[in-house]
Amino acid sequence: MTDLSFDTEVTAKAAESGANASARFRERMETAATRSGVVDTARVDYLASKVIKGLNDLIIEDQVSYAEYNALKAWLIKVGEDGEWPLFLDVWLEHSVEEVANAHREGSKGTIEGPYYIDGSPELSWNGTIPMRDDEPGTPMVFAGQVRAVDGTPLPEAKIELWHADDLGFYSQFAPGLPEWNLRGTWMANEDGRFEIHSLRPAPYQIPTDGACGQLIAAAGWHAWRPAHLHFKVSAPGYELITTQLYFPGDPHNDDDIASAVKPELMLDPRDDPSGEGVLVDYDFVLDPRR
Repeated sequence: MTDLSFDTEVTAKAAESGANASARFRERMETAATRSGVVDTARVDYLASKVIKGLNDLIIEDQVSYAEYNALKAWLIKVGEDGEWPLFLDVWLEHSVEEVANAHREGSKGTIEGPYYIDGSPELSWNGTIPMRDDEPGTPMVFAGQVRAVDGTPLPEAKIELWHADDLGFYSQFAPGLPEWNLRGTWMANEDGRFEIHSLRPAPYQIPTDGACGQLIAAAGWHAWRPAHLHFKVSAPGYELITTQLYFPGDPHNDDDIASAVKPELMLDPRDDPSGEGVLVDYDFVLDPRR
């Protein structure tokens, strides 16, 4: 029987979370490779050569010592052993890849996916409640809006996927003690492209710091905080899927997010629920036609 206590949840280790993230990523890449099956050798040659040259130039210019080189080598080995390559790449590099990938969009702004997305979350009605524990801590939140095209057309077949951390900063399927689909769900917009999500306002959290990424953070004197955020994937037939995160004003780490994923366009404007319980949030998603 699975232990769903909060005490079990807080024993989550970076290596366990990293191993899950690595395994999920491999599964997705195997599927993607099956679909594409094409490797552009010239592009790999160009990019790999440029990366290697850049590193060698840095070594010469900054007079990297053998002690520093060996420390890097040991750290890279630890990143692999801890399964933290998805975390490292998504935190420090994905924001630039996302910027390149979505530069053409006229609709809603995107940002990084991060390492904790899981496909196939439970499908709910357009105004359904996200799966959660009976005693799930957090402030109730109603998140409502409309999905439409850049020309203003409502998109009644839109799919809205939401996932976010719990009040302790953990994601289901990446920490022990959490139900499989805790705080993960998929909503289908109604005939007017509208949706109304019932969930909880997430809390800020630190990325795992007991593994290789935490070792780097400590050595560099950085912080490990991400501001409170909601992850979304929004799609509709004939339109480009948008992957994004939405943030809450006043969070102390909106301006220094370790993942560099915050954008002004992604800031929410929550207001108190007139019922006296929780907050209300309005936000529309605008999708670009598929190219």
